[in-house]
Amino acid sequence: MAEFSEILCEVKNGAAFVTLNRPDKRNALNDQLLTELRQAVSNAEADDQVRVVVLRGAGKDFCAGADLSQLEKSVQASILENWEGASQMAELFITMRRLKKPVIAAVHGRALAGGAGLASACDMVIAARSAQFCYTETRIGFVPAIVMSIARRNLGEKRAFEILAAAKTFSAEEAADIGFINRVCEDSDFDAEVEKFAAEVASLSPSALMLTKHLLYQIDSMSFEQAIRAGVDMNVIARLTPDCQSAVKKFLSKA
Repeated sequence: MAEFSEILCEVKNGAAFVTLNRPDKRNALNDQLLTELRQAVSNAEADDQVRVVVLRGAGKDFCAGADLSQLEKSVQASILENWEGASQMAELFITMRRLKKPVIAAVHGRALAGGAGLASACDMVIAARSAQFCYTETRIGFVPAIVMSIARRNLGEKRAFEILAAAKTFSAEEAADIGFINRVCEDSDFDAEVEKFAAEVASLSPSALMLTKHLLYQIDSMSFEQAIRAGVDMNVIARLTPDCQSAVKKFLSKA
């Protein structure tokens, strides 16, 4: 994979491990990091060796949100300059959502503001038990605007309002209880558990994963009947994929 200045990339056992590499800044987000993340995700999409992407952070924290220099810059910037800056994060989220391969966030330490949003933008989240999440934006009179659509899709309305508006820190266990993350691992086993989970996902049918992800997010804007009909169409498509036909033949030969 390509060389970057703000992230590290490694392909291992079918998984592309993309690491935010600004540990001295708690992996805070700046324009360069967002650009590199989007490029790394796109590179993983094009790499046939990669079946799943794992997003993680170097050092003590996953991501502390926006870099302080970015916040300072935004105060002095014009409307159009701020629009362009905000669009960087939006385009990354859209790229991740459109990716044909699953994206897993591996969260340790703190995931704050945009860092919490970045984790939730992934298809699945696995966290160390000591991990903490918080949308801190309202503490400085800001709005967690770009991440709001993701939080609202992940959570019920009242729970989403609470974590977005109250700026309350919540633990990995609380995050799992409300459905914000998928699973919690002990800190001592975290890295090994992340690699194991990524390898399990990477061993699954690429076409089945791709079509499942596509349909799941496609039905967000559909009525019940439209979603059921879309499921019928996807059912037919899935049956005709080489992965499915091969697996069915293998299953029937053992029956």
